[in-house]
Amino acid sequence: MSSLRLHILLVHFLCCVFASSFITINPLVFGLAACRPDQIQALLQFKNEFESDGCNLNDYFHGVTCDNTTGAVTKLHLPNGCLTGVIKSNSILFSLRHLRHLNLSHNNFTSSSSLPSGFSNLNKLEVLSLSSNGFQGQVPFSFSNLTKLSQFDLSHNDLTGGFQLVQNLTKLSTLDLSYNHFSGTIPSSLLLTLPLLSHLDLRGNYLTGSIEVPSSPSSRLEHLFLGHNHFDGQILEPISKLTTLKELVLSFINVSYPIDLRDFSSLKSLLNLELSGNILSATTSLISGSDVPPNLYRLMMKGCNINEFPKFLKTLQNLERLDLSDNQIKGKVPEWLWSLPRLSIVSLNNNSFNDFDGSLHKSSVTMLDLSFNNFTGSLPDPPLSIKLFLASRNSFTGNIPLSTCDRSYLDALDLSYNNFSGAIPQCLSKFKILNLRKNNLHGIIPNAFSSSSPLQTLDVGYNRISGQLPSSLVNCSSLRFLSVDHNNIKDLFPFWLKVLPDLQVLTLSSNTFHGPISPPQGPLGFPELRILDLSDNKFTGSLSPDYFVNWSGSSSNKMYGDGEMYMGDYTNDLYSYFYGLDLQYKGLNMENKMVNTFYTAIDFSGNNFSGQIPESIGEIPQELGALSFLSYINVSYNQLKGEIPKGTQISGQPESSFEGNAGLCGIPLQESCFGTSEPPTQWEKQVDDEEEGEVLNWRGVAIGYWPGLLFGLAIGYVIAPEWLVLIIGLNKGINR
Repeated sequence: MSSLRLHILLVHFLCCVFASSFITINPLVFGLAACRPDQIQALLQFKNEFESDGCNLNDYFHGVTCDNTTGAVTKLHLPNGCLTGVIKSNSILFSLRHLRHLNLSHNNFTSSSSLPSGFSNLNKLEVLSLSSNGFQGQVPFSFSNLTKLSQFDLSHNDLTGGFQLVQNLTKLSTLDLSYNHFSGTIPSSLLLTLPLLSHLDLRGNYLTGSIEVPSSPSSRLEHLFLGHNHFDGQILEPISKLTTLKELVLSFINVSYPIDLRDFSSLKSLLNLELSGNILSATTSLISGSDVPPNLYRLMMKGCNINEFPKFLKTLQNLERLDLSDNQIKGKVPEWLWSLPRLSIVSLNNNSFNDFDGSLHKSSVTMLDLSFNNFTGSLPDPPLSIKLFLASRNSFTGNIPLSTCDRSYLDALDLSYNNFSGAIPQCLSKFKILNLRKNNLHGIIPNAFSSSSPLQTLDVGYNRISGQLPSSLVNCSSLRFLSVDHNNIKDLFPFWLKVLPDLQVLTLSSNTFHGPISPPQGPLGFPELRILDLSDNKFTGSLSPDYFVNWSGSSSNKMYGDGEMYMGDYTNDLYSYFYGLDLQYKGLNMENKMVNTFYTAIDFSGNNFSGQIPESIGEIPQELGALSFLSYINVSYNQLKGEIPKGTQISGQPESSFEGNAGLCGIPLQESCFGTSEPPTQWEKQVDDEEEGEVLNWRGVAIGYWPGLLFGLAIGYVIAPEWLVLIIGLNKGINR
């Protein structure tokens, strides 16, 4: 019987055994035709050692390559998140001794897992990537047996120890140990024993001391990443000997002395230099172009205590990306900056700039952040090639320039928190992100949204806009965030927006919306809605008992995929744009904060809801008591009646959330529904105290950069559990 016939028979057998999942595998399509039957069986057995329900078998086998001659597996590259569990020391994986390429990165191995020594059995490995798996403890010494490794990646785990683990790996060209807990100094023997090393990433560890470099280095090192460590010795002078470097990342190295840019003058091949989070020498603004590497295309000096615009930048004719944010630079932005021929991404936010010396419109810049400065007067015409333009938190005045409509590539425009006046531009349909919040704009929102509109975010809150919501918004099928709060809009509740499949945030507060908010029949709709703010309008009528029946689905996080913490736009490779909301919780005001993806809120306060139980809003729908993600409810100061719904999320609320409703009874109120008064228990008081403490643990952070250029709308965020805020009283959870 031929080997091919035997192979096909085995595939048929496996299809019967694993019919529910394996039946779609075509070995000829997925590169398995060259694999021996025992190798396919070993791969299936390895997968079955874990929970892998979410792992598509087609994708699993798509990362498999076998040798055409021997039929042995030589490459295994698992899809992200494929396996959950612990890699055991006797795993079948370690029997695949012909593996040369193994990538198990970004899986869900148990956080307490240590690295099994069995990996050392795979001594033919040339590429090994185990990043982002939560491995803990020291790397087994037996890993030093993997002497054929050229690429070794253990990044983003919780591993400890020093550099003994790589002392025998003399063929390494790429070594990534970043974001672990490795400690100690970097020995000079590292470069001597690894002569082929070109890429070394040690960021985010606990490295101390200085860096030792051989007196006569013959290094091939081109990419060196040392940021976010705790060096307390001299590291710049040794680094200056590594003249082959093209990329050097020293952000937040926590040295106790100022960094002098002239220390890098010997690195003539350097293209990328990142120094953010360090203090630069006071002479930074005075040094000449000959004192810095001449071919830099990327220079990051965020938060470096710079107080004068660096003049040496004028000589960097290859510069493409520049970050001078979070410094103390005053005065005008020099005209020569916009003449740099390749300049593309510029961040000047959070300084004290007040004007421009010359115009911007002929610049090659495509992304520009001018936020959080002291600019006044008219907004300059943006560069012709601009794609993202952020100018929030300044004092710009006048009309929004018509040139913003003429920029054919511009899809993200943030002019919030300025003093612009006049009408909203007619071209708003062209934008993907448009934020005009807190200006003095008037007139109507143009009814000009076409079916091809890419709009995802529209915020025109806190202006003087009148009229109605434009019905053409229904064409914006990608719309996620819509805020028109604190204006003069007079309209009915926009039930028609429920056809938008991705709408998450709808804030209509402090306008003159009126009429009922219940659809003619059934629940509200809006399948992805997470935040609904209708406060301070003139809505009337009642809610049907099943009004909130769909809100249990709002606790899902499928919109953002894996690992995204905040609501926003993550579709661009170079920036992420976060939604900002004004939040108020138990008297704590938080203006324009980034919002956790699990955050869910409803505010119906300050309207004219009326009626009788069970038809009216006076009956709190009982399904709210069963919502496991409900963390805070406030229905104070209404005309509500009946028993407060039972449930751990409801009964754990403070008494103040229900006061001012003569007809309400039940826990946590003292009024019993059986005609007696009961004092609050010590447990109820404790819950209230704990919630107050939880809110005070919210923290603020600055706009960040990772891993490319990360622009953000807000300067803070809310860390919250999976929760829902319901407010139908005087106190507000969202105060727009």
